Amino acid sequence: MALEFNESSSTQPETVVDMESLLQGQEGYVARAGEIRRGRIIQVTEDGALVDVGLKREGFVPASDLRQVRKEMGEIHEGDEVFVKLLESESEGYIKASIYQARLEEDWMRAEEMLKSGAIYEGRISAYNRGGLTVPFGRIRGFIPVSQVVGVPRGMKEAERRQRLAAMVGQTVGLRVVDVNREERRLILSQRRAHRAWQRILRKRLLDSLEVGQRRRGKVSSITDFGVFVDLGHGVEGMVHVSELSWQRVDNPRQVVRVGDEVEVVVLELNRSKERIGLSIKQTQEDPWNRVGEKYRENQLVEGQVTRVADIGAFVELEPGVEGLLHASELIGAPDVTPQQVLKPGETILLKILEVNPSRRRIRLSARRVRKDEWERWAAEKAARQRAAEPAPGAEATAETPEGEEITAPEEAESEPAAVPEPA
Repeated sequence: MALEFNESSSTQPETVVDMESLLQGQEGYVARAGEIRRGRIIQVTEDGALVDVGLKREGFVPASDLRQVRKEMGEIHEGDEVFVKLLESESEGYIKASIYQARLEEDWMRAEEMLKSGAIYEGRISAYNRGGLTVPFGRIRGFIPVSQVVGVPRGMKEAERRQRLAAMVGQTVGLRVVDVNREERRLILSQRRAHRAWQRILRKRLLDSLEVGQRRRGKVSSITDFGVFVDLGHGVEGMVHVSELSWQRVDNPRQVVRVGDEVEVVVLELNRSKERIGLSIKQTQEDPWNRVGEKYRENQLVEGQVTRVADIGAFVELEPGVEGLLHASELIGAPDVTPQQVLKPGETILLKILEVNPSRRRIRLSARRVRKDEWERWAAEKAARQRAAEPAPGAEATAETPEGEEITAPEEAESEPAAVPEPA
């Protein structure tokens, strides 16, 4: 259904002709052909309907007219109030009238009002031809000349212009009325003259439709060190903080997305007055911690990659989005060594799980509780994987690290067997 909007983009009701201002039923008044009057249905038969129009004679609407009306309005019943257009002057007998033509006249009056007010009309393009586009305006048809169509510049080749116009059929656009000639049945509309106001309407409409927790699709418009801006449509942008890009730790947003990527996001925060929208990409993905309780258990051997090293210990990624803490007290040689002395970000190590607490998103790890035989088996398997990935002709049987250092198992501690994996 077509709607009208003023410059402030607030929805206004459709223009309704003030039929009460028309002279009805005044003593001595003679009806004129073409006049529109408010009436009440007295009787409906197979031949048509009798309408009380406030004159000496009733109006008669033929069945052919009623059939057209039923397609739009449904059935007409006795007692219904309708507008009718008188098709002949008052005379003996009934006055021939039309409900359908009265509704057409309402649309022309509405178009004239919109021409005066400059209100925005929302319509759906129904067809195109060489000269432009057509769009229904109530029960009449409006025309948009190609010169008034956005995105079709002058000088465009004929084939390309027709392709562009054809692609617009079915689209809903904002328009302004620029010419109305009821006698010649001409209604000219312009998309160009309504474009800026229409964009404001669409922007406000989109902002009003957003809700916290809602999923949306958008396109990455720009990337910064602290996050990503996503265009949700019509120039409405939201920001995805770097911490909301992925369940996995992200140091550089450019490693996760690129400008132009289409992404799905969840609305986290919304401030319509300031047009600030907080978004999340990671909330559209399953939280890996939901399955931690099923995948990990105490005393389980796990392989992980060191992501950060601090005085308290090292944070080790077991899988994307799941990190555990290797406390400094659980290092081989503790407390005589510091985490910075034996570990560095990026290296892969073998660890044993001490505690799994999914509700607190915590996994405690230990290096010194890995037995010597466990470490040796892991080191051998790791060396085999490296050789398979990068086969080197004439390689010696001794497993080596990428730096060429021989991998050897550490000596056992007196209290319990343990091992510290050398940097890979």
